[in-house]
Amino acid sequence: MAKIIVLVFLSINFLRAYTQIEKIDTDRPDQTESAGIVPKNYFQAEVGFNRENGDSDNYTLIHPTALLKYGFGRIELRVEAVCHSDYARLVSESKHITGVDPIEIGFKYLVAQETRLMPKTSVIVHLGFPMLSSKVFRTDHVAPSFRLVTQKTFTDHFGIGANLGMSWDGYSSKPTWLYTFSPGFNIGQKWYAYVETFGFMQKGELPQHSVDGGIAYYLSDDMKLDVSGGFGLSEAAPKNYFALGFSFRFNTKR
Repeated sequence: MAKIIVLVFLSINFLRAYTQIEKIDTDRPDQTESAGIVPKNYFQAEVGFNRENGDSDNYTLIHPTALLKYGFGRIELRVEAVCHSDYARLVSESKHITGVDPIEIGFKYLVAQETRLMPKTSVIVHLGFPMLSSKVFRTDHVAPSFRLVTQKTFTDHFGIGANLGMSWDGYSSKPTWLYTFSPGFNIGQKWYAYVETFGFMQKGELPQHSVDGGIAYYLSDDMKLDVSGGFGLSEAAPKNYFALGFSFRFNTKR
């Protein structure tokens, strides 16, 4: 009887280890979206606040940005909302406007799992809806965006993420092309750090190239804090920015 009890106990612990969900994987704080999918039946929220400084005394406050996700296996549904304020110092009268950008609804689909030679690969598709926004930031048209997302693990402590994509702003028919490249480092069991270069390019406009970096701390496997900052490399890029964030998830079937 004792042998049977021990065998059952070991079997239960083996199954727990086998089905254990990995630590929360988020798209923030960097510009490089993760190739990982939220586990099936999990709800995940990623919330952040940041300040972006432009030329002179002009700046933008994000308060907050919220990315909500729900996992269905190889696909996750996504809703992203951004509330922000723009401040511009003008000669006659300074201008300050606040509102909600067009809310984006979309999905991420896991195309391929990582292999020894190939990275984990996903695609992200979003649509920004002008009717789901403040009047001051309402666009003329629905704004689509697409990203190819890759992620390669080289060791237990080091990996690289990269994105390529294009998006429309809802006003112009010309797309904006984007790229990101982000080496990431696991530091022990609780810490993660990254450095990154990224940019946005549109025909007829000056390119925006920037670099940034940040750290994250795992409060648990399901909760994460992050802090990040960066600065522009090209003339048209924002001068600098600073951001704070918090992410969490939970199993809706428990």
